[in-house]
Amino acid sequence: MQISLVGQLQLLSSTVTMLAVPTPSLTATLARGGNNPAAAVPLVALGTQSGTIDVVDVSANAVASSLSVHNGTVRGLRWLGNSRLVSFSYTLANEKSGGYINKVVVTCLRSGLNRMVRVMQKPERTPIRALRTSSSGRYLLILFRDAPVEVWAMTKNPLMLRSLALPFTVLEWTLPTVSRPSKDQTSGTSDEASNLSKTSSSDSQGSSTEESQDDVSESFAFALVNGALGVFEVQGRRIRDFRPKWPSSSFVSSEGLITAMAYRSPHVVMGDRTGSIRWWDVVTGHSSAFNTHREGIRRIRFSPFVPGDHSRGRIAVLFYDNTFSVFDLDSPDPLANSLLQPQFPGTLVLELDWLPLRTDKNDPLVLCIAGADGSFRLVEINANDKRSGYAVHIRNTKERFRSMPICCPILLPSPHALALRMILQLGVKPSWFNTCSTTIEKRPHSLPGTPTSTGDLRTYMINIPPLGDSVVPEMLLKVMEPYRKEGCILDDERAKFYASIVDKGCAARFAFAATIFGESSEALFWLQLPRALKHFMNKLLRKHPPKNSTAAPISDVGNETSLLSRISSKGKQTEETGRNVLSRGQLRLMAFDREELWKTASDRISWHEKLEGEEAIQKRIHELVSVGNLEAAVSLSLSTPPESSYFYVNALRAVALSSAVSRSLHELAVKVVAANMVRADRSLSGTHLLCAVGRYQEACSQLQDAGCWTDAATLAARHLKGSDYGRVLQRWAGHVLHTEHNIWRALILYVAAGALQEALAALREAQLPDTAAMFILACRETHAEIVSNLGIPAEESSSSVKDDLLNLRALDPENEDVIAVDEYFGQYQRKLVHLCMDSQPFSD
Repeated sequence: MQISLVGQLQLLSSTVTMLAVPTPSLTATLARGGNNPAAAVPLVALGTQSGTIDVVDVSANAVASSLSVHNGTVRGLRWLGNSRLVSFSYTLANEKSGGYINKVVVTCLRSGLNRMVRVMQKPERTPIRALRTSSSGRYLLILFRDAPVEVWAMTKNPLMLRSLALPFTVLEWTLPTVSRPSKDQTSGTSDEASNLSKTSSSDSQGSSTEESQDDVSESFAFALVNGALGVFEVQGRRIRDFRPKWPSSSFVSSEGLITAMAYRSPHVVMGDRTGSIRWWDVVTGHSSAFNTHREGIRRIRFSPFVPGDHSRGRIAVLFYDNTFSVFDLDSPDPLANSLLQPQFPGTLVLELDWLPLRTDKNDPLVLCIAGADGSFRLVEINANDKRSGYAVHIRNTKERFRSMPICCPILLPSPHALALRMILQLGVKPSWFNTCSTTIEKRPHSLPGTPTSTGDLRTYMINIPPLGDSVVPEMLLKVMEPYRKEGCILDDERAKFYASIVDKGCAARFAFAATIFGESSEALFWLQLPRALKHFMNKLLRKHPPKNSTAAPISDVGNETSLLSRISSKGKQTEETGRNVLSRGQLRLMAFDREELWKTASDRISWHEKLEGEEAIQKRIHELVSVGNLEAAVSLSLSTPPESSYFYVNALRAVALSSAVSRSLHELAVKVVAANMVRADRSLSGTHLLCAVGRYQEACSQLQDAGCWTDAATLAARHLKGSDYGRVLQRWAGHVLHTEHNIWRALILYVAAGALQEALAALREAQLPDTAAMFILACRETHAEIVSNLGIPAEESSSSVKDDLLNLRALDPENEDVIAVDEYFGQYQRKLVHLCMDSQPFSD
C-alpha cells in the first residue's frame, strides 16, 4: 500500500472533536420529501469543541458552511441521508444534585435550521454516550451510559420506537452494499438494487414516507459486556433478531472488552482493548482473528463498497494512542499486508473515516483524517492487488479535488515562513521571484530583472537595514532558495503587486508581508503608521511653527483600505459596490484623527435617529453633546413628555446646555422646567454639565472612567488640543492594550499621541523583537520624509523646533530601549537562522 496526502485544510473554527461522512443507501430519500434517492455528496461534517459544525467540501478543499448548533463541545455527529445532520452534547445540570441536560439536534444543511429532538423537562440521570444512524437515515440509535438504548424513527416528526435494555458496549449499522446510481445509470445494478427500486416505486404510488418504512429493513450488529455478539433487524416499528450463523465458541475472547466495531454486510469486524481484531461472516459463520500488537482499538471503519468488488475489503483502525493503520482482510497475513505508522510524523489522529465516493474498484481509497492540531486531511491510499491480476489505476487527483494553490507561504514550516516574512519586510528585488523551473504547471514569473543562481545573494536585497545582523538576510535567502527555484513562494499576481510597492517605503512592505500571512489588523497598523506620525508632526508644527518657512500642513493620502484590498485579492483591481465592510470597520477601530472621529459619530447619529424609545433618545442626546451640537441636544431634551421618567433629567440637562448656546435659548429652557424640581440623575448627565461650563478635560476623564472610550476621544477631538488631546489618546491606548489586548490598535493610538517610547515598550513587552525593529525603521523613514518636505531653513534657531521636529528622541539610536531592541533583534535573527538550517524544506 502507498499513502499520499491529496488535500489539507488547516483554518478550522475550533478543535475538531467528531468527524462524519455521508453514506446514503438506495433507500435514503431527500430531506425535503418525496421518494427520489439521495445522491452521494462530497461533504464531510466536523464537530468542534466550540459547539459549531463545519461542513467541508472535499472537492474544493474548503469549508462550505459553519453552523452554530451547540453551546458546548459536540460529542457525537452523524449524517441522516445527505442533507441532514444529527448531533448531541450534554452539560452537567447541578454539581450537588447531579443530573445531565442532554441535547440532540437535527440540522438541515439546506436551510441551516436546527430542530431539537427528544426534549426533556428535567435533567436525566446519565448522559448520552453516542449516536448511530442507519445508512438510509430512517433510524437513529441513542446510546446512554448505564441506561437502555433508544431506537428512534427519524420521520417528519421523530418518534421513539422502543428502548433496548441490554448492556451494549458497541453497536454499528451496516454500510450500504449497493453503489449509488448516477443520473445516466439505472438503479438495477444487482438483485438487491432491483428489489430496492421496486420498493421505491411502490412507495411513489401514493404512500407516504413514513408508511414506506414498513417495506424496508436495516440491521445493526452489537456486542455486549460479556462478549456476546448479535445482529438485530429493524423493519418499520418492529425489531427482531436477525438470527445470524454463529462462529465457533473460541471466537469470543474473554481477554479484552470489545471497544470498536464495523459492519458491512455480511462481515462484522471487532476490535478490543488488547489490540486484537476479529472478523465474522454472519451468513456462513466463517471467522478469523489476528493481533495488531498495539494498544486498544478506538475506531474501525470499513472501506466503502463498489460494484465488482467481492473482497472482504480493507479497514482503517484508529488506536487509543491516536495513531492509525490500514489492514487488508483478504490477506492471509493482514499484518504483513498493512499500512503501519503512516508518514505523518508528530500528527495525532482524533477521528477518521473513508470518503464513500468510489465508483469503480480500481479507484484509490480516500481516507478523511481529523488531526489533534486542528487540521483536516484527505489521504489517498493505493494498493497493488496482484492476486486479482490487475494493478490499481492511479487517477489524477485533480479530476476530483481542486487542491489548495501551492503558492501559500502560510503552509511553509514555521522557521521558513518567518524567514520569508522577514525577507519581504526588509525588501527584496522583484527579480528574486523569477524562476527557471520547468516543472509542469509552474511557469516563470514575468518580472523585471534576471535571476542569478550564483554570486552574492545579498544583491537581491534592496538595502541592508542598520538594525540586526547584516549577514542574516543572505543566509535567509539561501534557506529559501529551494522554494524560489520551484516557484513556490508567491503566485504571479502577488509577486507583481509586491514589485509595484517594494519601493514605496518599508511600511508598505510590512503591510504586504502581514497580509500575506493573514494578519489584516497588523497590515492596517503598518498602513496607518505614517498617517499617525504625520498627525503627531502636524501637532508639533502648529505648536512651534518654523520661522521663515512656507511649509504647509502634512497631508494624508488615505488609501489604506484600497491597498489592503489589493494585497488580499492578489493585486487585482476590484470595483467596490459600496464599502468594504471588513477593512473599513477595522480601519475605523484605529481612527485617531478628529475628522475621522467626527464623521464616525455623525454616522452613528443618523443611524440612531431611526430608533424609538426613551433609551434611544438618551443615547442620541449623549452623542449630540459629544459632537458639540448643543442646540440639537437641548431641543431633543425639551421634547421629553412630562410623564416620562427621564423628564427631570432632561430638563436639568437642557437648562445647563442652553446656557452655553444663547441667552434666549436658556430662557426658553428655564421657562419649561420652572415648575419642576431636579431629581437624581440616572445617566451620564454629569459629563454634559461639565461640557456646558467648558471643563472638557474632566468630562473626557469621566467618560473614560465609565468605559466610553470612543465618546471620550470624540469629545476631546472636538474641544481639546495639543498635549490635552494627547493625554486622552494615550490613556485610551493603555486601555486598548491591557484590557482589550489589541496591540495594533493601541500602537496607532500611542503614535498619534506622540508616545513613541510607550509604543516601543508595548512591542517589547509582547516579545515581538522583529516587529519592534521594523517599527523603529518605519518611524525613522516616515519622519525623515516628513522633515525633508517641511522646507525648514538652515538658519532656523529655535531649539524647540530642532528638538521636537528634527529629532525623534524616543527612537534615538543612543536610547537604551532602542539599543536593547537592536540587540534582541540580532539574537532573534541568529536563532531564526539556526532553526531554518535545522528544518528541511517541504518538497513533492
